Amino acid sequence: MRRVTLFLAFLLPLSAFAGAQKYEPLAASVQAALSRSIADQAPPKSSFLDSMEAIDWLSEMSRRLEKRITDRESRLEFLRAVHYEATRAGLDPQLVLGLIQVESGFKKYAVSSVGARGFMQVMPFWIKVIGRNDDNLFHLRTNLRYGCTILRHYLDIEQGDLYRALGRYNGSLGQAEYPNLVRGAWHKQWMYTSNRVAWR
Repeated sequence: MRRVTLFLAFLLPLSAFAGAQKYEPLAASVQAALSRSIADQAPPKSSFLDSMEAIDWLSEMSRRLEKRITDRESRLEFLRAVHYEATRAGLDPQLVLGLIQVESGFKKYAVSSVGARGFMQVMPFWIKVIGRNDDNLFHLRTNLRYGCTILRHYLDIEQGDLYRALGRYNGSLGQAEYPNLVRGAWHKQWMYTSNRVAWR
């Protein structure tokens, strides 16, 4: 049964797994910290350690993503943005790719039955909670910034417990299906180890 569920999740990425983060009252200090994190508009810079790492990672991930985002320039822009926003939030970029696969199937304009939006299926209430009413959750970097910041927030609440943080992200805390789907996508589709040898 588990194999059937995983198989269907890969075939129908827009089905029942789109995010439904639940509104929880936040302390003013947490609200302010989230707002600062979203608002930080430092000039984009490379999140890679060096240019060879960037070439290796982007080449490999682009190859894996080619069937889902067919335009090469759009694909590379997307991957650079994912790597930057994930790294900025202290997340594994490959984990974020797995989450996006399950949440939206890499559809920029995906909208779930409960109104979650974009690649990372961010619920619109976050715009009001964070106090940035003009933000567009379909904008690539805005969606990734919100999604990665929210997942980081949930990881902090759950003291690093990824299983529970993913449950919070999806609004299914305590249920195994969603965390297992994200982990499955992460490990089977997006896990990456550099083949480069460190010369001494």
